Amino acid sequence: MVFIRGLHNLQRSQDRSVVTIGSFDGVHLGHQAILKQVKTKAKELNLPSVVMIFEPQPQEFFSGEKAPARLMRVREKVETLRDFGIDKVVCLQFNSALRNLNASEFVHRILIEGLATRFLIVGDDFRFGCDRSGDFNMLRSSGDQYDFEVQDTETLEVNGERISSTLVRTILCQSDFIGAEALLGRPFTIRGCVVYGQQLGKELGFPTANVQLNRYSAPISGVFAVLVRVGDKLYKAAANVGVRPTVGDLVKPILEVHILDFDKDIYGERIEVEFKHKIRDEKKFTSLDNLVENIQNDINKIRAWFHQANNN
Repeated sequence: MVFIRGLHNLQRSQDRSVVTIGSFDGVHLGHQAILKQVKTKAKELNLPSVVMIFEPQPQEFFSGEKAPARLMRVREKVETLRDFGIDKVVCLQFNSALRNLNASEFVHRILIEGLATRFLIVGDDFRFGCDRSGDFNMLRSSGDQYDFEVQDTETLEVNGERISSTLVRTILCQSDFIGAEALLGRPFTIRGCVVYGQQLGKELGFPTANVQLNRYSAPISGVFAVLVRVGDKLYKAAANVGVRPTVGDLVKPILEVHILDFDKDIYGERIEVEFKHKIRDEKKFTSLDNLVENIQNDINKIRAWFHQANNN
């Protein structure tokens, strides 16, 4: 897969392409239905499949810290699109210049000059251009002008509800990881590189692998039973997602993972954390001794949960 960041790095290709555009946050089953159509049409036309995404996501540009929590970082998104078999991912910076492109300019500069679009597949709610002025009907008329075809996709529903990133966030807020998996088509995970922290967990007797989330809010918060993939091995673990209120509030949440019965140094390694069950909300304790007592209690509950889950 080819990854291109920035409109300035897009060089007009002699080969035309089959394109879809969107935020693709979470790459849920609704997104996957679009991706399958893109791959099928690309194979039919013998052209590369292209997904164009934005960084930051448009809602983050407009709403800043008040934007909905991300389901995945851009690297996780690109890796997921790669694993899905997409040939090229183009990531454009969503800034004032892009925001101010009117719909006609968007079509000409991005779809035609940038991506050499031959066939465009979009979701049923796709809008584009300044003030979301462009719609499916405009795309069809632009296709007649610039010689590309456009196809929209029907809404995908589960239990009568439209599958969307918003619905996934709602389900995750309820700590319904089985429900989230039904919408995502895979377990909900967070991937990231293990970074050095304050070593407080080690001092307290519970060393943690810390992953920076690099976002102002996370789709989940609290203490969880998780599975952690390190290399090709899977381990049971306790995880906390939050701002660590007992030892000094953070501005941004962090993922801290205590891998059970594990003593290897994995700083700098990428891990994947699969969330299985919520133990409790994050809370502020009166002392470090009280914190240690509760961490041990959490770990006991997590061991018991895994034992019961394995026996069911």
